Amino acid sequence: MSALRRCLLPGFVFQSVVIAGAYGTGQELVEFFLARGPTGALLAMALSTAVWSAVCVASYEFARVFRAYEYRSFFKRLLGPFWVAFEALYVVLLLLVLAVVAAAAGTMLEQTFGLPYLAGVAAIMAAVGFLVLGGSEVIEKAFSGWSGVLYVVYAVFFVWCAVRFGPAIGAAFASGTVEGNWVQSGIAYAGYNLGVVPAVLATVRHLRSRRDSVVAGLLTGPIAILPAVLFVVAVAGEYPGVVAKEAPVNHMLELLGSRTFQVAFQVMLFGTLAETGAGLVHAVNERLARSASERRTAMPSWARALTAGLLLAAAAVIAQAGLIPLIAKGYGTITWGFVAVFVVPVLTRGLYLAWRGTPSEAPSSGSGQESSKRRPPGSKSK
Repeated sequence: MSALRRCLLPGFVFQSVVIAGAYGTGQELVEFFLARGPTGALLAMALSTAVWSAVCVASYEFARVFRAYEYRSFFKRLLGPFWVAFEALYVVLLLLVLAVVAAAAGTMLEQTFGLPYLAGVAAIMAAVGFLVLGGSEVIEKAFSGWSGVLYVVYAVFFVWCAVRFGPAIGAAFASGTVEGNWVQSGIAYAGYNLGVVPAVLATVRHLRSRRDSVVAGLLTGPIAILPAVLFVVAVAGEYPGVVAKEAPVNHMLELLGSRTFQVAFQVMLFGTLAETGAGLVHAVNERLARSASERRTAMPSWARALTAGLLLAAAAVIAQAGLIPLIAKGYGTITWGFVAVFVVPVLTRGLYLAWRGTPSEAPSSGSGQESSKRRPPGSKSK
């Protein structure tokens, strides 16, 4: 794998998972960012980006040094017996994000194509299941390839809105509006989204040095936030009315008046939603595969399918609450838990242990198999 791909792949996977249903529909972005005013939104996004990059640098290097490529090994090393606190939060986040993904897909197909809400929920769950059963290789290829599609569509959306609503966008930012506490919004948004880092850990096995970890981590924040910046700037001209919309991106697409581009955007969004769900479920399967390998058994394919099916079924039920309530009430509840059990520990104890570099037993690479050799920290794999 080329050095360029090694440094970019973790960021693309992180972005594909973190974009989730609410990021893609715009609801999450107006809830956390644009509600702080156009200028406040940019300040909050800059803070979120900095937090993401810092935590990802520490996480990637910690995972590389200790070869902890799934979250059980990672957090047992980082938190000791308290690692189960992260797993509890992760399962809650997993179900919440899957429910948001399902709700977003249901809302999207309902508003764009007039299909029943439940049809969208069923379709996205089927797409997630297909990717999960494909395994790590299929998921990595899908994430890196679809990220290109996502960037192209968001760039077209941004340019079109800038040309169409340029004066209104300029006036919005010229006002310098900052509402509420943008620092809290930036930290909160970064905090709960960092709960998806386990979905990225499998890609860390490609990193060969501390330099790779630093470069990949620093790039992760900007890679993940760029589509959000493009979206917020594009819709700023509709502030503050757009804040109250359930699917702000659909509102803007209708204002642009192109049915063809609206469909193209929704196809891109549907694929991204499927990636989000697949990444989160795959992380659970990798954790279970690691546990099976410690018992000297292999996790059968039917067990992976069963795990995915149970998680997706539970999320489909939760999705009936609707998109806005899931975002407004669910995310804020667990944000500070992730800050306490992940962000603070990895930026303190995690950095110290990774810098000291004293791994003991080498966790698996995520495939459920034990490494037969130990390499000193910082050495390159052949």
